[in-house]
Amino acid sequence: MDRTGPHGFDFEIGSWRVHHRVKRPTGEWMEFEGTSDMRLLMDGSANVEDNTFNKATGVTHGVAFRTFDAKSGEWAIWWIDSRDPHGAVDPPVKGRFENGVGKFYADGVVNGQPTRTRFIWSNITPTSARWEQAFSTDAGKTWDTNWIMEFTRAS
Repeated sequence: MDRTGPHGFDFEIGSWRVHHRVKRPTGEWMEFEGTSDMRLLMDGSANVEDNTFNKATGVTHGVAFRTFDAKSGEWAIWWIDSRDPHGAVDPPVKGRFENGVGKFYADGVVNGQPTRTRFIWSNITPTSARWEQAFSTDAGKTWDTNWIMEFTRAS
């Protein structure tokens, strides 16, 4: 399926069960379950993904807001976290889908250190998808994957 253009994220419309793996600062991986619901906005050139995270420490939420720019052919993705809903919004990751894989990048600061962020969407089928986040502190020479989400269609 062609994922270029404003319908690149159409695969994600609807409800999902999500298995999360998040790398802790100690290097250990924390795993938990969650849900995700995505709906289109602006005639499909924007969307919002509402996430619930069922962690051992309690339930939290996050929202991904995405827009497509027809001039650049790129998507921009912003993140809002319920743990700090009025906090500064990080620079959006920007990118596109090529050959069925979405790659999105941003430069920012994480824990006081200049950091490049990468999101990858892959293994996309009608009933599943994979998202991962990685950080690089050496301008993209090496990457440390720190969050993986495995999506399974709920409805």
